[in-house]
Amino acid sequence: MKKKLALYLLVIGLILSTTSIHVLAEESSSNNRNDSPELAKDVKSAILIERDTGKILFEKEAHEQLPPASMVKIMTLLLVMEEIDKGNLKKDELISISENAANMGGSQIFLEAGEEMTVDDLLKGIAIASGNDASVALAERVAGSEEAFVKKMNEKVQALQLKNTKFQNASGLPAKEQYSTAYDMARIAKELLKYEDITNYTSIYEDYLRKGKENEFWLVNTNKLVRFYKGVDGLKTGYTNEAGYCLTSTAKKQDMRVISVVMGADTIKKRNATTSSMLDYAFNHFETKKLFDKGQIVTSIEMLKAENEKIDVVTSQSISTISQKGEDVGKIKTTVHLDQNFTLPLKKGDIVGELVISSGNKELSKTPLIVKEDVKEASYYTLFKRSLRKLSKSQ
Repeated sequence: MKKKLALYLLVIGLILSTTSIHVLAEESSSNNRNDSPELAKDVKSAILIERDTGKILFEKEAHEQLPPASMVKIMTLLLVMEEIDKGNLKKDELISISENAANMGGSQIFLEAGEEMTVDDLLKGIAIASGNDASVALAERVAGSEEAFVKKMNEKVQALQLKNTKFQNASGLPAKEQYSTAYDMARIAKELLKYEDITNYTSIYEDYLRKGKENEFWLVNTNKLVRFYKGVDGLKTGYTNEAGYCLTSTAKKQDMRVISVVMGADTIKKRNATTSSMLDYAFNHFETKKLFDKGQIVTSIEMLKAENEKIDVVTSQSISTISQKGEDVGKIKTTVHLDQNFTLPLKKGDIVGELVISSGNKELSKTPLIVKEDVKEASYYTLFKRSLRKLSKSQ
């Protein structure tokens, strides 16, 4: 009887032990999913990604459509930076401020109708002080009107294949049917950070416009983490009664850059605390390995019909791998895939292929490869010289 009882207790003990192990395993698995509600308990939605790979490190209701407030300006800045990169806009260009731009409400840098201000200073006005008037002034310069600029904003949304974002203005002022998500805002921020000099603006804590003049204006960054969290150098705050306190932030430590988005906090303190805890989580648990810098030459192609026969192909952005600290990612392999058919001419930045990063059978990332400079069609004179040179070599 005692033996049967002992055997019975042993079986029960094994069952309970197995159940306990199973529960612990589930808890461990849950903790490793990086979706602990404790990390963003004080906000409606949040996301944390690594910039180069776009890997999601944490998310909470990241696809919920919410009003983005002034985080809309991330898209405004993206379109402006694209125009600068294309050479269609110069940072020292003077822009005449329209009455429409000068009359924008909300946060502003108090532009006056007819005043002239450089693109550089207007960028400061947006990035540091979240100036609605500066946003509209640049929007009008880029597209002719704010309405036409908004069309470009939504076209960019489609190009980025974002499904839960719609813009109605360039500033983020409250508007019916203007919405985005934490996920979409992180993707737009990732695109903006391809233009690495944007952080030259978003990292400034304080500056002045119209320095030394009667209407000198003191700029103080609405993102206080730029000053109080080491490594933070952007990106954009937002607040309206409807949206609550929002923040898309980016921080870099060593070679690792991350982007965090929080939406719908009740207070600035909760917004900043949530962002700080997410950034801490990223830098404490993950590490990156830089493989390529933005604009680094990966390969070259010979195009007989191009003015310059050898064309450099470069990375469109910096490329890294990311892993949990201490994790062995294995041997990294890079593979270049070039398009077979090119139509000349090509413009600087045109995509001509992709660079695939893999480890074993696992694909880690795909990054567009672009041409470094404009590629023009060869003139008849160039083609004639090229033919003579080949003819002489064959003899």
